Amino acid sequence: MTAPSTFGLSSEARNLHWLLTNLVEEVPGIQSVAVVSSDGLLLLSSDHERNAEAREARTGKPTGPRGSSADLATIVSGIGSLTIGAAKLMQFGGVKHTMIAMAEGSLFVMSISDGSLLGVHGSADCDMSVVAYHMALFVGRAGHVLTPELRSELRKSLEAASAGSTR
Repeated sequence: MTAPSTFGLSSEARNLHWLLTNLVEEVPGIQSVAVVSSDGLLLLSSDHERNAEAREARTGKPTGPRGSSADLATIVSGIGSLTIGAAKLMQFGGVKHTMIAMAEGSLFVMSISDGSLLGVHGSADCDMSVVAYHMALFVGRAGHVLTPELRSELRKSLEAASAGSTR
């Protein structure tokens, strides 16, 4: 993974970038990670060189490979909405996490705070319990700092990086 530039970001934003980088590098089998806001926007991504693809995906011109963080953000947002609706319909309370095991990989979605979500795309051979444990650690460390101000800063940072890479 290529480390993103965190120049000019607040210490909280730099810490979140560090936590995400640590999650990806420390947990075997993680292929892509995305932090998504409650309104479905990508806030933080493990493949920073593909952030321009997230922007293009919103304009209807996706060019990135399947499984990128841009795709993951879209899927995480959709699954988050679906599971929240199911929980309301069933009156089971809030959704904590969702795990989907597929033949060629796994998808994990975990609530962070205020509707924000952490999504992880794992390989077929990843240990689901290890991934879920490390996601819970990330959520525990990131949840209290993911304020509306920080979400706004992260969005602006992504948009600036996307604009810079498309020039």
